[in-house]
Amino acid sequence: PRLLPSPAHTAALSLAWRLPGCPSSPSVALQALPVAAPPPSSSAARQLTPMAAAPVASQAQAVLRGRLCDPAFVHSRLRSSPDTNYSKLKYLVSSSVSEACNNSVLLLGPRGCGKGAVLDMVLEDLKEEHPDAISVIRLNGMLHSDDNCATKEIARQLCLEHQLSFSKMASSDDNTEFMIDMLRECGLAHKTVIFVLEEFDLFAQGKQRLLYSLLDAMQSLTSQAVVIGLSCRLDADQLLEKRVRSRFSHRKLLFVPSSLDDIQRLMEHLLMLDKDSSLPTNYVTEYNSRLTSIFSNKKFKGVLDSLTDTDATTSNILRFLFRVVSYMDMESGFLSMECFTDALSSMQRQPKMDSLQDLSILELYILVCMNRLEDKEQKSYNFNTIMKGIISSSPLMVSPRPKN
Repeated sequence: PRLLPSPAHTAALSLAWRLPGCPSSPSVALQALPVAAPPPSSSAARQLTPMAAAPVASQAQAVLRGRLCDPAFVHSRLRSSPDTNYSKLKYLVSSSVSEACNNSVLLLGPRGCGKGAVLDMVLEDLKEEHPDAISVIRLNGMLHSDDNCATKEIARQLCLEHQLSFSKMASSDDNTEFMIDMLRECGLAHKTVIFVLEEFDLFAQGKQRLLYSLLDAMQSLTSQAVVIGLSCRLDADQLLEKRVRSRFSHRKLLFVPSSLDDIQRLMEHLLMLDKDSSLPTNYVTEYNSRLTSIFSNKKFKGVLDSLTDTDATTSNILRFLFRVVSYMDMESGFLSMECFTDALSSMQRQPKMDSLQDLSILELYILVCMNRLEDKEQKSYNFNTIMKGIISSSPLMVSPRPKN
């Protein structure tokens, strides 16, 4: 098909054919116009050449890496379900902020199950909703299990939050009194102070004076605070003394380890590309189709079993997926089953082989002789026995002792 000229082109040709040296008629001039190339077919458009796939693959790889490094996107699925611990914790803390009441809760579960990630999401959302009504104080039982150190750290963070001068020479009683006064002032200003106590079971050791001071101050009508404890011990609340336990609300949120189905859904959430992204639609469709076939492959199930047998935490899954994305074929622009197997092989370290790499030749000879002695079912041996084996197997390696 020929390219039809515009009205401006036709008028210009009608004027030009009258001039000397020009075509005799507009029809002859129209025949001299360049012919437009036919549009590419849909099948040809779907095929990406290696030159065209390389920038698309680099862009897709950057998108996937950005997802894996964004905790908000990793745990964004929790926001959509009303029955998750995220929804329960957010309702509890937001009601304390909006209704000016005191609360305490424990987040219990094994390490790596997402307690800290869910808490960070809740605090981030509440800070956006109530930017001037929340103050967060963070303590860790491994660093602040001592009552004096904990009250000093609370006073320091309160001074930093409210732009006050902090005295390093203040005593523990002064810091405790300052904390109680600040809770009272924040309550009068309708500002909620949230205490995050990581490794809560370590705070429950000793005299528990810090926990008693916090929970006792929350009994006042003028205070407005929330105590959130995180622990991997399911019996952390049973470690509290009677006077502390009577002031605790006994609210607990249990976090269970992720199942294989949950881990696979997390992988699909992180690796599947959105059709409304900046990537070409045909590439996204083909990429998601290939990834779906990989997830339904029995070999992938074996890779997933091997991965979760050692460590099924979310952080380990993210490290695995980051390696998978790094093994993406940049020529085709797609993930393959080899990307998952290579990533698993790179994570499965062999400690024995790693330790052998730094051994000297003599140490390797000693190990070989020890292995030979064990093959001969000689269970007990000493250094002299090993040296005799080395001399008999390779006499050139050991020089004889000089005779006196």
